[in-house]
Amino acid sequence: MKHESDDQTKWRCEKCQQELELAKVKVRYMEGNFEVDLMKCPICNQVFIDESLALGKMKEVEEGLEDK
Repeated sequence: MKHESDDQTKWRCEKCQQELELAKVKVRYMEGNFEVDLMKCPICNQVFIDESLALGKMKEVEEGLEDK
């Protein structure tokens, strides 16, 4: 994924060179299925999860599920 630096953050798919779009994405972890809004390439469907989401909210949910 490429990041273009300007007034607004725009992310592009490295493979397709298309601007990523916010879309509903199905996420599966352990036995749970979740639908969340994430940035996704409209061509190849590659999903982008930024570092703050991966190390923040997703980590909290993961730890909560593992404790059950």
